[in-house]
Amino acid sequence: MLTLAVFTKNRTNDAYAAARLGSERTAARLGARVVHYVPQRPDDIEQQIALVGQALTARPDAVLFVPVHDTAMNASVRKLNDAGIPVVNLLNRLTEGRFVTFVGSDDYRIGYDIAACLFRHLGGKGDIVVLEGVPGAVTSRDRVRGFHDALAQWPGIRVAASRAANYQQETARRVVAELLPGLPRLDGILSANDVMSLGAIEALEAAGRSAAVVGVNALPDAITAIKRGKLLATADFDALKIACIAAEAAIRHLRGQPVPRDIELPVQIVDAANCQPWDRPLEERECPRWEDVVKQLRDR
Repeated sequence: MLTLAVFTKNRTNDAYAAARLGSERTAARLGARVVHYVPQRPDDIEQQIALVGQALTARPDAVLFVPVHDTAMNASVRKLNDAGIPVVNLLNRLTEGRFVTFVGSDDYRIGYDIAACLFRHLGGKGDIVVLEGVPGAVTSRDRVRGFHDALAQWPGIRVAASRAANYQQETARRVVAELLPGLPRLDGILSANDVMSLGAIEALEAAGRSAAVVGVNALPDAITAIKRGKLLATADFDALKIACIAAEAAIRHLRGQPVPRDIELPVQIVDAANCQPWDRPLEERECPRWEDVVKQLRDR
């Protein structure tokens, strides 16, 4: 039986729980098994380096790799390459190494589109807070770049504060709680992922304040918040779907089948008007069909 080693960044962000679930589901369907490698400390570089060493000893047939940092893991990826272990890079794009494929989405477009959604809702005017992710994460950098390019198109929007909340709910709750006393006006919060959005909502509610909040990931808790009117919108950066396709890409490669060099799932904004397809637990969400994803790539 083929073995896939799956590297994710932490156990505190539900997006990575979704990725682990997606990889397991596809592996089981295709007659393979998964072994997970997750740092005990969230997004810890040294721990992920050590976990790569463990995987090299175990000799999996292929690796699905979400790096905790886009450059700090380059040497570890080269070791996997040197050992002849095929690597599929997913979610966070690495800057070096040899890969079967990258599977993810366009983080710049995600950032731009979710920012534009918020700015339109605000009528092009207002004060906002930006919550960035982990500084070393390429997803955060690209989404924030999209935020700023959208801001350039909406001169009536003012960034009252921008802080890194490290893609963590509790960190975002604390950051927003600390900011609120100094922000007599706050119209919106532009967040680089859903769990930070949920933390921001907690802080707003605790302070008796309100603001339009958006996020990224389309996690089940975010969909619930949209239905309750607490979250304006999220972007469908669905880690379960991405990991499903990444696991299938790895297994197809091992079986000598063709795999596209780069697989980006389309960007979609999810709000109260269209959230029904996402309104289900992760365990009930479906993996996309390989044929459909490849056809979308060809049709672009």
